[in-house]
Amino acid sequence: MFRPLALLIIFSSCSLAATLKSGPMLGHTALRGANIWLETTEPTKIKIKYWQKGNKKHTHLLTAKTTADAYNMHTFKLLGLEPNLTYHYQLWVDNKPIQKRGEFFTFKTQDLWMWHHDAPDFSVLTGSCNFENEEAHDRAGTPYGGGFEIFDTIAKQDADMMLWLGDNWYYREVDFDAEQNMIYRASKDKGRDFLQAIFRKFPNYAIWDDHDFGPDNSGGYFIHKQKSLDIFKKIWANPSYGMPEIPGTFTKVRFNDVDFFLLDDRYHRSNESLPDGADKAMYGKEQILWLKNQLVASRQPFKFIVGGNQMLNDYHKWEGWDKYRFERDAFLKWLDDAKIEGVVFLSGDKHHTEMLKIPRKNTYPLYELTCSPFTAGTHEKWLDGERKKPSLMQDTLVGVKNFCKLNFTGKNKERVLTIESYDVDGKKLWSKAFSQEDLTYPKNGK
Repeated sequence: MFRPLALLIIFSSCSLAATLKSGPMLGHTALRGANIWLETTEPTKIKIKYWQKGNKKHTHLLTAKTTADAYNMHTFKLLGLEPNLTYHYQLWVDNKPIQKRGEFFTFKTQDLWMWHHDAPDFSVLTGSCNFENEEAHDRAGTPYGGGFEIFDTIAKQDADMMLWLGDNWYYREVDFDAEQNMIYRASKDKGRDFLQAIFRKFPNYAIWDDHDFGPDNSGGYFIHKQKSLDIFKKIWANPSYGMPEIPGTFTKVRFNDVDFFLLDDRYHRSNESLPDGADKAMYGKEQILWLKNQLVASRQPFKFIVGGNQMLNDYHKWEGWDKYRFERDAFLKWLDDAKIEGVVFLSGDKHHTEMLKIPRKNTYPLYELTCSPFTAGTHEKWLDGERKKPSLMQDTLVGVKNFCKLNFTGKNKERVLTIESYDVDGKKLWSKAFSQEDLTYPKNGK
């Protein structure tokens, strides 16, 4: 009589054995450290061994546990590394290796080029708006997401970093109406097979926009914003999230000789329909002050201000910083008054790609690259209206699913930024180059 029960217990135990659900994902990669994230199917023990290429006799070991409170996710923060070296690593979940015997994953630390030699040439892949279909909870009609092979194309690129520009997944009504349901969407969509090669190949950094924050066009008044922030902090492996006195997802990423200021356009955001003025904000006074301090401190030739929404577009009906002009225009005036050089704006959200050029008196123009979408529906029917914007660089408007690439090349003080757009199959759609000097103030008043 007891044998069936014993068999049932054994079967249940096996069915609950923890396995890898998503990852490993390489996150922030620095000169002497790296973040590696993973998610398991159940709470369990995990460990990582890592070593310098060619020196497996000297390995480092870190152990941890995934817990239900942390959504069965964990970020290993590797230490004891050295600059500009290749490292291998292996992972165990529930005391079982996730690789076959002799296999391992690989990453490389950043180069300590400062005061030694010219900054290395490197490339950054970027884009936004990844909608992954789920028939039971999607709107009726034609599926909104598609073209997922774009991620296979991205994974084959020769590049050094991946920057996700928001709407990296899309919460549905069945997710954000109760905070306990939100992790379902984030975990499910990040665990898709076609994303894992990107997570394992490049250091991945991310900002959010409305759809991976909460409801469409939502802001700081979203009642579950604290839960959303908690999920974001657990599911990405950025260098930091906000400041001790200022909650949010914002941070700075220095990759070689470029600074990326990753802004949080949701946590502190006022409703767009509020009357404009000192009390209406997209980023908030504290985050803007943080950004100003970072820009003044930066000595890098290119400084990217990265946000989920467009920031310089004054000719559209969609979300954007132009709906918060009291805050935006004061910042742009400060940017000029402080004579900050090398600034480029980078955004997602719009479901098409374009570059904007905003002339300024007696100084360099401001440029904004908007790159979208990866897989979400495109906005071809609105492109004719977009072409009428005086700020649009006409040959950069792309109405198909695409991703962008930022290339940084050249000697110190002669660096060149080349921006490119590619379609799902990897065909180059356009390219624009800017020298370091193109983004500087005139010397001697000329």
